[in-house]
Amino acid sequence: MFLDVLRRRNPTFIESAMRLHQEGKLPANSYVLDLDTVEANARILKREADRFGLKIFAMTKQVGRASSFCQAAKRGGIDHAVAVDMACARATYRAGLTLGHLGHLQQVARYEANAAAKTFRPDYWTVFNNTKAEEAAAGARRAGYTQNLLARIRADGDVFYRGHEGGFEAVDIAAVAERLDGLDGGCFAGITTFPALLFDQAARKVLPTNNLATLGRAAEALAKAGHRNIEVNAPGTTSSVLLGTLAEAGATQCEPGNGLAGTTALHVMEDLPELPAVLYLTEVSHLAGGKAYCLGGGFYIDPIFPDYDVKAIVSAEPTTVASALRSVEVPPPAAIDYYAMIDASGANVPRPGDSAVFGFRGQAFVTRAYVVGVSGVSKGVPKIETIENGFGEAAAWPV
Repeated sequence: MFLDVLRRRNPTFIESAMRLHQEGKLPANSYVLDLDTVEANARILKREADRFGLKIFAMTKQVGRASSFCQAAKRGGIDHAVAVDMACARATYRAGLTLGHLGHLQQVARYEANAAAKTFRPDYWTVFNNTKAEEAAAGARRAGYTQNLLARIRADGDVFYRGHEGGFEAVDIAAVAERLDGLDGGCFAGITTFPALLFDQAARKVLPTNNLATLGRAAEALAKAGHRNIEVNAPGTTSSVLLGTLAEAGATQCEPGNGLAGTTALHVMEDLPELPAVLYLTEVSHLAGGKAYCLGGGFYIDPIFPDYDVKAIVSAEPTTVASALRSVEVPPPAAIDYYAMIDASGANVPRPGDSAVFGFRGQAFVTRAYVVGVSGVSKGVPKIETIENGFGEAAAWPV
């Protein structure tokens, strides 16, 4: 699905990646980033966030927290990051972004709280319960500052991905705010949830979740209790065209991730302002039983759509022509993706060493893939800027 959008809206990127691979400059099993487009997408998102008065934090996990991605976002005007875990915090901090938000989705482990506060001093720190709030506040107190705390809240009817549950009861938010304000080293700053917006397969649109309404009711309760200037953090399926919806619902913060790469579900359905800026590239290894086996390691395909016919462009030459498209069998998530199997029937049978380009919404940080930042695609002079692992660290390649 995303490959169709890539071929139509950013074909030069595909051809540049294939050329670099065939020249021996770009490794197989790589998430490849078009840094020029990331920068342009960041500029679009920042402009719309400013228009609606929203603080904006870059989510970088989907592209392996790549340092060149962080720098491209920064050049586009987004200089703060949200860290989905401590690995994100370390990588984005190292890449030169200010840590805008820590603790959401994954809470900070007890014995990392002091170091997180001392090193990062995040603008906002999300907590799910009193214990986590006390740990964050204690870390900030030792580091000599007062930490802004966001309370993750929940209510009946809210939607959470399995394994993402947790938070304070929304009906108790006034009392929660009072408790957090009473912590030595911490203060109550606002509320958060995830997801606030979600792609609806039946409607083929992004719609507000009940979680967003829960945030609105909680903000009203806080206002009645005398709280002013409350932050409302509302991440989920963030494109520039949806920032007005968030602002109208009372949000004050947004956190684009796939929006920066042009890979939200809505980008498949509509031509949005952000262009696609990421692809997955690997190469054919061998043939067996009518299949061309391509090297794996990065085949985590984010399951936002029902199963579909995954395709790849397979060729020894840079191309985006339809005749180079072949169906691919990708191993199920329970299997180790050493290889994926490309249909090798018909004419122009794939050969070992051929490039194979995929377009899917990945999560590079949970894979064994390289993450490669490429500049100059828009100018016709593509150049490898970084080759890193999923932790934003320089990779030893080719050896």
